Amino acid sequence: MKKSLLMFLTLVFVASIALTGCGSKTAEEKPATTDNNTSTTTETKPEEAKPEEAKPFEMTIRHTQVGEQKKTRFKMLEEVVAKTQGEVPGLTFKLDGVDSDVNRKEKLRGEMASGSVPDIFDAFGSPDAKTYAKAGKMLDITPILDELGIKDKFTNLGPWTVDGKVYGLPIGASAEAVFYNKEYFEQKGLKVPTTFDEFQTLLETIKKDGKIPLAAGSKAAWVPLMITNNLWSRTAGEDVTEKFNTGDAKWTDADVVAAFKTHKDWVDKGYFKKGELGLEYADMRTQFFNGDAVMMFDGTWASVLFKEGQDGGKLVGKVGFFNLPAFTNGKGDQTSLMQDVNNGYGFSAEVAKDPQKLAAVKSFIKNLYNEDMQVRGLVEDGVLPSMKVDQAKVDASVKDPLMKEIAGVLTHVNKSYAAFDAIVPADVTTEIGVQIQKLIGNQTTPEKAAEAIQKVQEEANASAE
Repeated sequence: MKKSLLMFLTLVFVASIALTGCGSKTAEEKPATTDNNTSTTTETKPEEAKPEEAKPFEMTIRHTQVGEQKKTRFKMLEEVVAKTQGEVPGLTFKLDGVDSDVNRKEKLRGEMASGSVPDIFDAFGSPDAKTYAKAGKMLDITPILDELGIKDKFTNLGPWTVDGKVYGLPIGASAEAVFYNKEYFEQKGLKVPTTFDEFQTLLETIKKDGKIPLAAGSKAAWVPLMITNNLWSRTAGEDVTEKFNTGDAKWTDADVVAAFKTHKDWVDKGYFKKGELGLEYADMRTQFFNGDAVMMFDGTWASVLFKEGQDGGKLVGKVGFFNLPAFTNGKGDQTSLMQDVNNGYGFSAEVAKDPQKLAAVKSFIKNLYNEDMQVRGLVEDGVLPSMKVDQAKVDASVKDPLMKEIAGVLTHVNKSYAAFDAIVPADVTTEIGVQIQKLIGNQTTPEKAAEAIQKVQEEANASAE
């Protein structure tokens, strides 16, 4: 989801807009009678101007920080909400929490079609935000970024940019690779694999020891696809997913099918927990937390769970992290890693019609996207910065040995690639999910799965012409 954490400067910005007005009354001249019956006049002073109260208004924030494992990020969001409400007169935020998959694949699609888009919403940059922006549904926030002086402070706004205009902001960055139980490795005399053949041997060794080699929870298709995506990027090259959209590569190509075959082979050999299609993402993590599974393929955001008081707290200091090893006959850069800045917040185009809402969006962006929040996201939530952060501040703040190990892995990555669902059209993403679950459930073969995906890909490519 890059190499190492980059430098960045924090800017303090503009105060929020307040609507004020004043009223006055004209004083009347009244005669005043003196003892000698001489009439004089006196003037009353005008009343002091009273500020006009801001008109109350409500805005909706659609977020996906739901559930126990996202409580840290939700707490940070609540702090930003409270601060923004305090800065913008009359503002009340309504928080609408929705599961990430439901939000992306159901709620937002329907709302974009109907025109009832939340004012602020959790979004994916590419292809979602780009599609919605081209349809005129998302707010161009380029002027706001220029005003706040932060447009050049992000590591990569590519997924959120259309024709030079920015339509959303990544909340953080992430990468996907293998978490492993260091204590188990040490007890069994195992080493981190450096080649794919060594990795295959490691999986079989762990299986024979009665443990689950790789934690699994495939009820949501995106979870097992973290593995498959990395596999086809090894077998066919880190840039192959982009080639599907141009027709320069096909899902039915032998080197792509090889990745699906590898995944199916791991399922057949019992390297995952049985019944994984009925298990949630949280179940996958529980397998690793309680020691049933020795390794877990997950995103760097999971690192926050291995802290005192968290679900994986008993593994503090016992978890390591390594990149998927190089394939002997793989294509492309075999040190490449999936790194992403594709998840964040977008804003409804309708906001531009309301000065109060526009002021609120500006304040929200200022309060959420700054150096302090980026470092807090890294330290408290395990989310890599999406903005350029002062390395000295990072070094002073990050004490967690696992996060330091993750940073070390990233320094050895020469090339990175985005997750497949940030590249291929939404219909293709859906079909990939259907096929990986059918493959895991032994309802299709790697070849047939690839054919089904390629069919949808070709339809999407044709409609884009």
